[in-house]
Amino acid sequence: MMPPRGLIITGTDTGVGKTYIAAEILRAVRETGRRVGAYKPVVSGARQTPEGPVWDDIEILKEALGRKVPDEQVAPQRFLAPLAPPVAARLEGRSVDTALLRRGIEPWLEQADFIVVEGAGGLLSPLTETETLADVARDLKWPLLLVARLSLGTINHTLLTLEAAARRNLPVAGVVLNESVPADPHDISPTTNPPELQQRCAVPVLGVVRHNPAGGLLHESPLYKIAWWELAGRWQGV
Repeated sequence: MMPPRGLIITGTDTGVGKTYIAAEILRAVRETGRRVGAYKPVVSGARQTPEGPVWDDIEILKEALGRKVPDEQVAPQRFLAPLAPPVAARLEGRSVDTALLRRGIEPWLEQADFIVVEGAGGLLSPLTETETLADVARDLKWPLLLVARLSLGTINHTLLTLEAAARRNLPVAGVVLNESVPADPHDISPTTNPPELQQRCAVPVLGVVRHNPAGGLLHESPLYKIAWWELAGRWQGV
């Protein structure tokens, strides 16, 4: 039995739309008939409801899976405060379990053909007191997919993240530029940034996603046209 293929989603910043992009990729791969899995090693920032805390990232990923799974299978470590996970954990008198960051993915290894792993924040944002997503990515051995903000300032953030990945010998499958908030009509950078970035970085700019206030997957989305299954397979030599 072949091991599952996977991508590790990271961002240039918080709020760049990693979960939205991860969900679109999951839906696109599902439509090819593959079983998909979603794994967020640790999540922080819950919305309080009468039924208890709800983590919107988990809900979005679960919906994209197209089947019911428990919260703990998607994100085995969950904290309430919208802060870096080790900080949020300390506020609850807890700590992030370093071993569980890796071990938590094990159920998906038997249940999915393709797994999307989504980090918290950026590549070097802390997941524990001593580790970042870069450390987990090194052990999982799947390529990174970098989600960058489609707005002014993204070139520097994107190139810095790619440089950090290269220094750690982490493979990067490509960059997706995502417009997570409505565009400023006076800002022309969403048009100029993609070619500028492609000229300056050694990995492909795979897609440019404009803001979609309706939410959900649009079949005309550029992400829907990317062969994610084949892309991930190339990094595993299959």
